[in-house]
Amino acid sequence: MNNTTIDYADFAEYDRRQRGIERHLVAAFLGGLAVGIVGALVSGRAPGWIDHLYEPYAYLALALAVGATATGFGWALVTTFLAAVSTLVAAMGTGAVRGDLALADLGGGGAAGLNWVLALLVGLGLLAYVTRRDDGWGDLAAGGIGAALIADVVDRATPGLIGVEGSFWPGPALLVGVLSVAVVLTLRRNARSRVRALALSTLFSVLFTAWLAVFVTGWLPALA
Repeated sequence: MNNTTIDYADFAEYDRRQRGIERHLVAAFLGGLAVGIVGALVSGRAPGWIDHLYEPYAYLALALAVGATATGFGWALVTTFLAAVSTLVAAMGTGAVRGDLALADLGGGGAAGLNWVLALLVGLGLLAYVTRRDDGWGDLAAGGIGAALIADVVDRATPGLIGVEGSFWPGPALLVGVLSVAVVLTLRRNARSRVRALALSTLFSVLFTAWLAVFVTGWLPALA
């Protein structure tokens, strides 16, 4: 007779992995609900600087946290999408109950706006997962995340740009800018990677801001 040796440690490790994935899915869903409901409740009732910091940065922080803690690229896609959908549904549902039509249309432009928000959140979550790599791709992903956050700050704080908000500067803008740098540093694991990621963030931010300025001023008629 053939003797078959079963390594139960492998089964135990597989079970732990599956339970970890399940917990991550549930946490992403519940986190999305919490962020969406709280955002809808505080919107218009809290001081203006809280509104500026919570939306959209609480949503972005959730996507980054979910993506960075996923067990695989596919799971990062699934859990980030789940968190984003639960966040938006909770925010719109709570806004509809409150009778706030602006919150009920959180996408800021109907279906197209909502699709853009979902794509942005999922994209940031996937970039956050890629930052777990110890090579240049990880530095590139971290730089892209930092650039996206910083470019949003520049857009909201600079007069004449698309998303400018007068009360966003200087307090909220400076705080979010510092936190954006801190996020990039946290996502990388050594000094060399952090320097490269910050350099890429700066480069991408400058290029995006320059393109945005050209777009707004109409220097590129084909794009305006």
